[in-house]
Amino acid sequence: MLHADLDSFYASVEQRDNPRLLGRPVLVGGGVVLAASYEAKASGVRTPMNVQQALRLCPHAVVVPPRMHAYSAASKAVFEIFRDTTPEVEGISIDEAFLDVGGLWRIAGSPVEIAQRLRARVRAEVGLPISVGIARTKFLAKVASAVSKPDGLLEVPPEGELQFLHPLPVERLWGVGAVTARALHERGIRRIGELAELGEGPLAAAVGPAAGRHLYALSRAQDPRRVDTGRRRRSIGAQRALGRRVRADDEIEAYAHGLADRLGRRLRAARRVCRTVVLRMRFDDFTRATRSHTLPEPTDRDAVLLHAVRTLLTAALPLIHERGLTLIGLSLTNLDDADSMQLTLPLEARADSTLDSTLDALRDRFGSDAVTRAALLHRGTGLTVPMLPD
Repeated sequence: MLHADLDSFYASVEQRDNPRLLGRPVLVGGGVVLAASYEAKASGVRTPMNVQQALRLCPHAVVVPPRMHAYSAASKAVFEIFRDTTPEVEGISIDEAFLDVGGLWRIAGSPVEIAQRLRARVRAEVGLPISVGIARTKFLAKVASAVSKPDGLLEVPPEGELQFLHPLPVERLWGVGAVTARALHERGIRRIGELAELGEGPLAAAVGPAAGRHLYALSRAQDPRRVDTGRRRRSIGAQRALGRRVRADDEIEAYAHGLADRLGRRLRAARRVCRTVVLRMRFDDFTRATRSHTLPEPTDRDAVLLHAVRTLLTAALPLIHERGLTLIGLSLTNLDDADSMQLTLPLEARADSTLDSTLDALRDRFGSDAVTRAALLHRGTGLTVPMLPD
């Protein structure tokens, strides 16, 4: 397995396209740091951090606005190289993927040779640094790529897996976040080797049976998962930060409509339909809440999605007035393929030419902001972060 991960992706694209930024600390973002170059990370800058806080840590950093179209184009170019290397590619995000190269020994050489050529091609053809981890399992390959950063290559041979893994901190294990790490630290467990020595039983008592079984297996370098080339999203979502300023109801509704339009377009582009609409809210005290509505039948129609969003938002307005809203998000879940959708009476074929499809075509040709809702004029549609296909 290879785990290939572009280094500080957004910031690296900015440094590639503007040579004056090479070797300088770069922050990509506006109010929040979306990405930081390694020169900025050396000063303690992390994502997502407030830009002002980041500048206090790194006063000489250069702040540049995000250019999502440039990052999307760079990602597509890199994934073309991945798929030219092996047909077994599982994208994790727009800047990282797993590649199964186990069957390429005779035609392409050893995994290390394949990784070396891949890194050289990404540097020569796309102009970006990329780190690659090589291991027998996906988990170890991902850890190896993280350890090799920046712009590195690291192989973990099968006979050296535990020697590589056990000295690392427990935070390197998938599933160990702040809460789990604190529970382990309280028991004196800070290294993966110490966790492995503890055993599955005591570990399950500390973090729960499922988590204990999962973490113990990883601590023994056991990860049976294969590269999954057919994985599709189980949900799609989008969100918009609103800041601390009090927003009028019509402004909040306009932003919700803009998010619904964006998600409806993604649904149709992926030829999928959804059954459940989820409204996500973050309040002024940083607490969160969700509200969901399940539709009678799957849909990809904007009018149906908007009706569900309005219903959810109307019901949530008293809570928003009481606690203040700093972020609004929407998710579409219970996804299915549009081609396999159960027809309802009357049994008529779905029209290919609709208002939704016409607006999609206009936005595809002239840009996402070519057609927008009147309520969003002078408010913008917010950042659209590039993602893998849905």
